[in-house]
Amino acid sequence: MQHILNTIIPVFAVIVLGLLIRSTGYLPANLTAPLNRLVYYLAIPAMVFKEVSEASFRVHFNPVLLAGTLFAVVVVFAIALITGFVFSIDRKERGTFIQSSFHGNLGYIGFAVVFYLLGKEGFKSASILAGFLMLLQNFLAVIGLQVFSGGGQGKHRFWFLIKKVTGNPIILSAIAGIAFSVLKIPLPVIVDRSLSIISGMALPLALLVIGASLSLNLIRSYLGLALGSGFLKLLVLPLTGLLIYRWFGLPTEQFLPGLIFLASPTATVTYVMACEMGGSPEQASAAVSMNTLISALTFVFWLGFFI
Repeated sequence: MQHILNTIIPVFAVIVLGLLIRSTGYLPANLTAPLNRLVYYLAIPAMVFKEVSEASFRVHFNPVLLAGTLFAVVVVFAIALITGFVFSIDRKERGTFIQSSFHGNLGYIGFAVVFYLLGKEGFKSASILAGFLMLLQNFLAVIGLQVFSGGGQGKHRFWFLIKKVTGNPIILSAIAGIAFSVLKIPLPVIVDRSLSIISGMALPLALLVIGASLSLNLIRSYLGLALGSGFLKLLVLPLTGLLIYRWFGLPTEQFLPGLIFLASPTATVTYVMACEMGGSPEQASAAVSMNTLISALTFVFWLGFFI
C-alpha cells in the first residue's frame, strides 16, 4: 500500500498544483492550450516511441491482455448505451455520457501512473497496449456521438473518425515504435538522447496541464450525469476488466497495465469530441473534472488489492 500511495499522491499533487497555479494566475488561461499541444503532439509521443522502439515486441506484447482489455471497454460501452435509454438521458447529452463512461485518459494520467508504479518495463508493455486501446476508444466514442448528437452529417463524422485515428500522435508513435521493435531497428545515439530529453518533460508537464484544465464550476450543473459516468468509468469498467483477466488466468504482473488504463478517469479529449460532433461540451468538462479528482481514490482502491 505504501508503494501505491507513494505513486498516486505525487501524481495527483502535481495535478492539484496545476489547478492552483491556474487559479492564482501564475499560468494564464491562454497558455494552457499551447502547453497541452506541446505535451500531446511532442512530449508524450516522443516518450512512447522511445520506450516501445527499444522494447522487445515479442516479450512485451500480450494478446490475451489486449483481448481482455478491449472486450471490457466494449462491455461497458454497451452498459452505458443501455443506461442512457433506461434513464431517458437527453439525446444530445447521451452520446457525451456514453463516451465519458469508457473513454479513458491514457496518454496523461494512465501513462503517469504506469510509469511511476511499474517502471520502464511496465511502461513498455503499457505503451503497446495503449496504441490498440486508443483506436477502440476513439472508434466507439465517435459511434456514440454519431448516433445521439444533434449536429453534423454522417460523412462529416466519418472523416472526423478518420482524422481522430490517423491524426492521433500517441497512436502513431506507438505504431512507429512497434515497427522499430519488430524490425529491431536501433535508434542512433543522437536520436535516442534527443528523445530522452524531450521525454523528460512529458509526464510532469502533462499532469500540470491536466490540473490547469479542470473546471470545477460545471460539476454542480451536471452532477448526476458526471456521477453516473464516473461510476461506470472508475468502478464498473475496472471491475469488468478484472473479472475478464481472472477468467483468462492472467497473473497480476501481466494485467496491471490494463487495469490501470481501465481505471483511468475520463479523457480530456471527450470535451473536444463533444464540441466537434454536436454533443455536450459542458457535460464532458464536468465529467473530466470530477472523475479526474475522484480517480485519486479509486486508483488506490483498485491497486490496493494487488500491490
